[in-house]
Amino acid sequence: MIKGIGTFRKTFVSAVFSMVVIGLLGCSLMYFNQENLIFYPEVLPSDFKYSFPGHFDELTWPVEGATINVLHFKVEQPKGAVLYFHGNAGSLSGWGEIAPDFTGRGYDIFMPDYRGFGKSTGKIRNEKMLHQDAAAAYDDLKKHFPENQIILYGRSIGTGLAVYLAKMNKPRMVILESPYYSFLDLAAHHYPLIPRPLLSVLLRYTLRTDLWIPDVSCPVYIFHGTKDEIIPYDASERLLRLIKSEHRLIAIPGGGHNDLDGHALYRQQMDRILK
Repeated sequence: MIKGIGTFRKTFVSAVFSMVVIGLLGCSLMYFNQENLIFYPEVLPSDFKYSFPGHFDELTWPVEGATINVLHFKVEQPKGAVLYFHGNAGSLSGWGEIAPDFTGRGYDIFMPDYRGFGKSTGKIRNEKMLHQDAAAAYDDLKKHFPENQIILYGRSIGTGLAVYLAKMNKPRMVILESPYYSFLDLAAHHYPLIPRPLLSVLLRYTLRTDLWIPDVSCPVYIFHGTKDEIIPYDASERLLRLIKSEHRLIAIPGGGHNDLDGHALYRQQMDRILK
């Protein structure tokens, strides 16, 4: 019986040790490989030719250590300009297809690719770099449009960047499509087995929209599908309670994470907001 207890203890200790090792390896992978877990870029050759209907120019914006590839879709006598921060996957070769949602409503739209996406050079290495590149894009846009004609649009991961820019500047408005409460909160949702205090140490991209949005002074409009499988709808409900400026949440019944522009309610409300 004593021998059996000893064997059990050895087996138990071995199992615990294995779990600890696996846990440490998983944490190491999350910490050192975060960019590959968060961003899914489509890389395009430097001589790639974009093909979209309508008139557009391809621009290159220099930033520290890299160049950002930008598409500028144009209309005659624009009401203003939309600076659009897209989601965490793909490239402008796909994202450019949404340009008519804005040019069709009378606005120029500027769409930058993130570092390492499409034809943009460099590599995303930290959250600060994302904000610096977004600020450089906004500063360049201000050379061509007054701030009261600039609209910030963030989609999914781009929502945090749009909110932080709105906090630091005075755009006409900010529109958020499928925003997260914070990226830390979203990570906790997708990795429920990792204790939140540990997750806050491991995660180098926290994107604290919840801390920035109370300081936004312009109107904030939020679109979110009630069946979003990536970012829970209640993230927008919670953000709404923090906003002090004019704001509205447009819930899209049955909407998922990537199909909101296919819903009539989205199109109707965009018509109202961008009238």
